[in-house]
Order: sequence, then structure tokens, then C-alpha cells
Amino acid sequence: MDYEEVKFQKEDGVAVVTLHRPEVLNALNSRVFQRLREIFEALAYDGEVKVVVLTGAGDKAFAAGADIAELERLSPLEAREFALTAYRAQETIANLSRPTIAAINGYALGGGCELAMCCDLRIAATTAKLGQPEIGLGIIPGGGGTQRLARLIGVARAKELVFTGKVISATEALAMGLVNQVVPPEELMPTVMKLARDLAAKSGPALALAKRAIDQGCNLGLPAGLHYEIECFANCFATADHQEGIRAFLEKRRPHFQDR
Repeated sequence: MDYEEVKFQKEDGVAVVTLHRPEVLNALNSRVFQRLREIFEALAYDGEVKVVVLTGAGDKAFAAGADIAELERLSPLEAREFALTAYRAQETIANLSRPTIAAINGYALGGGCELAMCCDLRIAATTAKLGQPEIGLGIIPGGGGTQRLARLIGVARAKELVFTGKVISATEALAMGLVNQVVPPEELMPTVMKLARDLAAKSGPALALAKRAIDQGCNLGLPAGLHYEIECFANCFATADHQEGIRAFLEKRRPHFQDR
């Protein structure tokens, strides 16, 4: 799963997927999206991986956006197919049952910001810049920038960023709720990897059920969401991990989850 455009490695239950086109600030083209889809589809069946980190090569960009050289020549039908190619990759990332963390090491603009929003958590370097500047090209976001952004930071804030094309700092993104944490550049990957390893030590089934309850529940009304949560909660009691967790608590020791 290690490609020229997207690199892959895993260790101690954590997979790191790296966009690898530093010469164009990790710009996203059809081939990159295809590779991402292939990698995350494979990860869905990789029992060794409990957490996935997504980042960009170099220190300048997570992903500076879609590859304009490819967009320039697209017809409306081809633009639709490009957006669908991105959508398929993004949904594969968003629907992965394991927690995902975007390590935003620089520019995350347009498609880059949209890709980061597919992850469960986002940690940014203080040097990161985020935004949806598509309006300046005479187009609108086509990879979730009008949808995931509004759900993350609210409709009014999303309209402000999409209408103006404003690029914001990591600190502004933190205040809006677009990222979870901001750290100095040299601390980004150590911070992300520590969080990833901490999550990898949790019960895999419980993490998957928690993610499912939140993601599915957000698309339901509150009463239906609460009932869905109850079903996910009850399913935890079918696992060996819940027994280990409760025993460890009563015995005042750290639990040793087996992801069963």
C-alpha cells in the first residue's frame, strides 16, 4: 500500500498515511484520491491497525488543495466525475470504524481542508493555514466544504469562510472548533502519535461503537439519536473488553483490552 503519491507505514497499532507530492504542496488529483481510497479500504480489514494518522509530506502543506492543473481542463461532466472520485475516497476515510487523526502541518486549503474534515480529530501546527478559497476561482467547494464545514463550525461561520474564501490561522480554526488542538510545528507529530497510541490502548470495539453512535446519531433527531446510542451502549456488553474494563476498575489496575 506504499505508493509514489501516498506513503503508508504502521507500527504498534497505528498507521500513518502521508500525502506525498511535496513539489506541488501535496495537491490532490484523481490519482491521489484513488490511492487514498485503496489504502483506507485495505485498512478497514487490517486487524493490526487501531488508529490512523493522515498527514502531508514536508513542513509546508497538509494539502494545499485540488490540483488546479487537472481542474483547468475539466468539462462539467468531468468535474462531476472528479468530485465523485474525491467523494468515494473521503467517504472511505470518514466511514472507517477506527479513529482517524489529521496532522495538519501547513496549508490545508480547499480540498485539503475538506480531506482533514473527513478525519475524526484534527491537530494543527501553529504554522497551519486552513480555508475554503474556491470562490476566488469562480467555483465552490465540491468535496464537503459546504457540508462538513457547516456541521463542524455552524452555518454562519461556514458561510463566512466559503463566501469570502478567507484563509484562517490555526489559532482561529481552534476558536471556531475546526481543529481540536494547536501545537508548535516541532511538536505536531509527537503530539499526534502520543494521542494515537493512547487511543490504540483503548478497546477497539468500544471506540468503533462510540464513533458510530456519534456519526449516525448526528444525522438523526435527538430522540432517535438517543435510542441509537442505547443500542450501541448495549452492544458493548457483548464484548470481552467490557468485562476486562469493569474488572480492572474494581481491581484498581489498568485494563488490558484484547479488542474482543
